Amino acid sequence: MVRVSICVGKWDQPSRIGALFNKSRHHSRVASVQTCDPSTDSDVKGEYANYKWDELGFGLIPTDYMYVMNCSKEENSFSKGSLVRFGNMEMNPSSGILNYGQGVLEGLKAYRKEDEKIMLFRPELNAMRMKVGAERMCMPPPTTQQFLDAIKQTVHANKRWVPPQGKGSMYIRPLLLGSGPRLGVGPTSEYTFITYASPVGNYHEGTLNLVVEENIYRATPGGTGCIKAIINYASIYKAITEAKTKGFSDVLFLDAKTGKNLEEASTSNIFIVKGNVISTPATDGTILPGITRKSAIEVASVLGYKVEERAVPVEELFDADEVFLTGTAMVINHVDSVTYQGQRAEYKKGADTVGHNIYEMLTGIQFGRVEDKLGWTVELK
Repeated sequence: MVRVSICVGKWDQPSRIGALFNKSRHHSRVASVQTCDPSTDSDVKGEYANYKWDELGFGLIPTDYMYVMNCSKEENSFSKGSLVRFGNMEMNPSSGILNYGQGVLEGLKAYRKEDEKIMLFRPELNAMRMKVGAERMCMPPPTTQQFLDAIKQTVHANKRWVPPQGKGSMYIRPLLLGSGPRLGVGPTSEYTFITYASPVGNYHEGTLNLVVEENIYRATPGGTGCIKAIINYASIYKAITEAKTKGFSDVLFLDAKTGKNLEEASTSNIFIVKGNVISTPATDGTILPGITRKSAIEVASVLGYKVEERAVPVEELFDADEVFLTGTAMVINHVDSVTYQGQRAEYKKGADTVGHNIYEMLTGIQFGRVEDKLGWTVELK
């Protein structure tokens, strides 16, 4: 079998990787023998990694370990997973993920409290969302317990890469891939679940100026817009690239059915504020049910705001007091302006805004600065 190397780490670290994949002729499953024990690894000890945390941006920083599990069609359930050193892996060139995009992903974060303890934020919702996505893509999902165990082990093994409070967070990326060979169109016979992590800072730096895209749609009715399918993202690269060449930060997409209602930005849900009312597009099958979106709605209700989930006509952008985006990567970020058909609308921002109030309570819970009366956080033992 010709082996295709898929980079999930540094290309110059072959000695750290080992034989991660089974060497049989027909299979490309991650080998379970290459396990690691972080407690005995002298290379990765220390309270914090040697990194300039004040310079942390949003990009991949290779950490120490990733977690891997395998599943075959015959077994129809994932075997016990293991930690392996973070690095490259090999995959059959006929794998389902490489040929047909059979895969789903998730994103969540780990946060460091002032007392140095580490917390996760609503990870069970990510497990549930991956299960829904896996079923849509004809893939066996890990159980909720397997998903949570993988997340916890990944964070524990890389805990020196969780930034000090106020310097950032650890972004965790679970991947469910169709890793077995498949030449004809259809589900593959083998699946791999991988979880890796990277310390991150702010997703967007500086002002956030959006443009409404009228010709490219991120999702269509009956498609995969409501799950985190890997195939969802490359199709919008053209719109994002063109917007950035014109000086915009990101793109707002409209619904494909009418071309008149707001849907999402490239990686985040959108909210508009008018007075005491917050409106956001309803998750009607084409919009991703974001976990930060859900949490922001629940926090807003606690703070006394009225939240409407409904179709939001694009024209309402020009009557809004505020606009903000939500997502795991950016948490909550104020929008400075939106441009639609050459007309530009600008919005209120700062400490006296609705978005800021929601942000302060939500991040306070995530970092342990505000008492979690909602039971959303999970402290790692």
